Amino acid sequence: MSQFVSRVLVTVVALPLVLWLVWLGGWWLFGLALVAALIGLHEFYGMARSLRPLVLAGYAGAIATLLGAQLGGAEWMVGGFTLTLLLAFLLYGIAETRQTGTITIGSTVLGVAWIGLGLGHVLLIRDIPGDGRLLIFTVLLAVFADDTAAYLVGRLVGRHKLAPSLSPGKTWEGFVAGTAAAVAVAFFALYDQDSLTIPESLVLGGAIALAGAAGDLFESALKRDLQVKDSGRLLGGHGGMLDRIDALLFAAVAAFYVVLAFGYA
Repeated sequence: MSQFVSRVLVTVVALPLVLWLVWLGGWWLFGLALVAALIGLHEFYGMARSLRPLVLAGYAGAIATLLGAQLGGAEWMVGGFTLTLLLAFLLYGIAETRQTGTITIGSTVLGVAWIGLGLGHVLLIRDIPGDGRLLIFTVLLAVFADDTAAYLVGRLVGRHKLAPSLSPGKTWEGFVAGTAAAVAVAFFALYDQDSLTIPESLVLGGAIALAGAAGDLFESALKRDLQVKDSGRLLGGHGGMLDRIDALLFAAVAAFYVVLAFGYA
């Protein structure tokens, strides 16, 4: 089976389920985010095993981060995240590891900051009073449209490398197409919905596109640094969980604070 066909099949099967759980929100979405976070952390800590991350501290920190976001909002989410540092320090004190504390604890906390806080912001967006459901669907569909347009256009007509030292497959043509797709999704999703104004929706779409591209390149930089090709094979042609949600982990954070800056959160 070709990589393209595999990507399409996984999308057809998984996307409706994900959108349904997002529509339900609440603890259903929390469960989805928790599963994605634990799988993503498992992949990251597997890639970074030479750094000797303290995986139990990371898993506990991610759970606490998402629980904080679900139960108490941004303040509790940050409180849950800080638990990671405390647990990592305590476990490092009793664990036998050949790495320094800076590398071991740093890699542990990095995983939770990247994955736990990224998915925590998905929960925060969904919980925005009144417009949360519309906004999180806008973010998810904009990220999906961006990724799809960038992939297709990059494969078909991409000639100029976006960041060859980090991700040789990314092109400027794909980036422009993906940005246009994300902005268009944000505009049409929020147009005449008594939510964001037209200029605000365009800014949101641009922020999602830029942050999503940064998230994609961030994972590519980590994989190159850790000398792995894909984070895993869980999702067939999409690679691992992190290969699928890398853009969302940055885009959700950017989207939440853009909406917050406009006074809607």
